[in-house]
Amino acid sequence: MTEIPAGLLDRLREHGQEHVLVGWDRLPDDRRREFVATLSGIDFEELARLVASAREPSAGRPERFEPLPVSGGVASPEERAVGEATLARGAVAVLMVAGGQGSRLGFDKPKGMYPVGPVSGASLFQIHAEKVVALSRRYGKPVPFLVMTSPATDAPTREFFEANGYFGIDPADIIFFRQGMMPTVCARTGRLLLEGPGRLYFSPNGHGGTLTALAEQGVLATLRERGIEHVFYFQVDNPLVKLCDPGFLGRHVATRSETSSKVVFKTRPEEKVGVFVTTRGRCALIEYSDLPAELARQRDADGALRFRAGNPAIHLFAREFLERITAEGGLPYHAARKAVPYFEPLTGEVIDPGQEPNALKFERFIFDALPRADRWLAVETRREEEFCPLKNASGPDSPETVRAGLGRLFATWLEEAGIPTNGHPVEVSPLFALDADELKQKLPRGFQVTGPTLLR
Repeated sequence: MTEIPAGLLDRLREHGQEHVLVGWDRLPDDRRREFVATLSGIDFEELARLVASAREPSAGRPERFEPLPVSGGVASPEERAVGEATLARGAVAVLMVAGGQGSRLGFDKPKGMYPVGPVSGASLFQIHAEKVVALSRRYGKPVPFLVMTSPATDAPTREFFEANGYFGIDPADIIFFRQGMMPTVCARTGRLLLEGPGRLYFSPNGHGGTLTALAEQGVLATLRERGIEHVFYFQVDNPLVKLCDPGFLGRHVATRSETSSKVVFKTRPEEKVGVFVTTRGRCALIEYSDLPAELARQRDADGALRFRAGNPAIHLFAREFLERITAEGGLPYHAARKAVPYFEPLTGEVIDPGQEPNALKFERFIFDALPRADRWLAVETRREEEFCPLKNASGPDSPETVRAGLGRLFATWLEEAGIPTNGHPVEVSPLFALDADELKQKLPRGFQVTGPTLLR
């Protein structure tokens, strides 16, 4: 029969968390073993510091900041050549953040499994994976594909890739790894919340936890062994992203940037997207909810928004920079107050707080890495070419708008090649062409669009 180690019991009492052991005697032995292992892995000192910090007032943004200088999006031939040479050396990996489920879409699977192809119905996972395949073929070197999952999405994501033959990628070139989890605590008392008897309530530790997971699960060490020098970061819900854009990559490499970010310009003050700024000469990001309305509405002499450098979550990181950040302890945690149903061990009931935020969740944000870079770069990209995220079941950022955005992009490519689409839905698989120039070269003579068209 598994018993509670004396040292663990002392730590629980020291930090006022012994309530989690109520009902211990009624737990089956396998649950006891799992619970002891879970509790033994918690840093109670860090948790106490986070709870104390969450109760202190926070501005949520730098005290002083200015609009971010942004480079033009058209790369020079020299920059593009540098990017292509870097890919041809096999020095770039792709990192896809795919820990989210499609609950806001009414989809009870990993969001990456959602079908968005305007003609084919291809999933987000398929579209991104085929871009990786196409890049590997174009430059003659495998592009390692790092897929960050969560405990909720890990198994179904792995099964989906396996069932689909990894979409043509050599399994040796795909690395699945799970983001970390953090215990959730009562906002009033700081006590650990339970999901059920012998089960703590955990939540994902945020997209910034990606970096810690890369280090802790040995992925950064593997990248070093494979000669990877740069990591291209993006989120699974954006099917328009130009994976390893050679011009962007070349500028990043040529300037020896530690972290580089794509930027989409805001056109409306109320748009819910984080804004890049500079503070003390470094790049930083302010969440839209933390940017005062009067600053969000400010405009330059030409009428453009002054704080307009929106964040589409497309970044390039030097691997050595990621190693330094993780060696220094990773990124800071931020507390968020949320409404969380929880198990009350004294009564054996599940308490539903309704809409009242009763819990503290702790998350890390990837953009907290930006101010720690000594050399950084921000490059403009056009929204219609590279940013069309899937967030909602209807309205903005919905399946309808994503499919329409993909269709418009492919129609533009065809029209640039002199092929009218006549209003028919069109789709270009990455396996056929990664961009308009490649499409133009591959179209057969006399090609016409006479109905829904998939080029694959």
